[in-house]
Amino acid sequence: MNRNSIIVITNFLIFVTLQVTVFKNFVLFDVGFTFVYLIFLLLLPLELGYLTVMFLGFGTGLIVDIFYNTLGIHASACVLLAFLRPFWANTVTPRSGYEVNVLPAVRSFGLIWFVTYAFPLIFLHHGMLFFIEAGGVRSLATILLKTLTSSVLSLAFIVSIQYLFFSNRK
Repeated sequence: MNRNSIIVITNFLIFVTLQVTVFKNFVLFDVGFTFVYLIFLLLLPLELGYLTVMFLGFGTGLIVDIFYNTLGIHASACVLLAFLRPFWANTVTPRSGYEVNVLPAVRSFGLIWFVTYAFPLIFLHHGMLFFIEAGGVRSLATILLKTLTSSVLSLAFIVSIQYLFFSNRK
């Protein structure tokens, strides 16, 4: 096992556990929800296989669904994020390109790049999640409000966690 494999496994265990124990109850005015488990999917190595990322997304979402009792809502949203991630990562490629064995984190590529990379993926994940939860576009304003608020809140926690707990090494 190389260093990145250990980091990925550790991220999965820590952030999914934190999500289902601590952040499950962290709700801001019944509009802003924090989903820090997405850090696991966002920080997967970019050279990881397409299907592998999709299976990891499905498994991660399914585990969260089991604890949230949400019948596949998180799994479908995570599969969407995993599906779009390689296309979006290619779109926001830095000028120097991506280095091999470097995780796509704030400390590796900078805050501006990470926000550009993560926010649209988080926004689409949350949009899918709240759209399925609402059962359609009946309350589109509420879906958009929850999506935007939760995306900003989740991104703030994900970036803060990276600055607080991730090392400065590439």
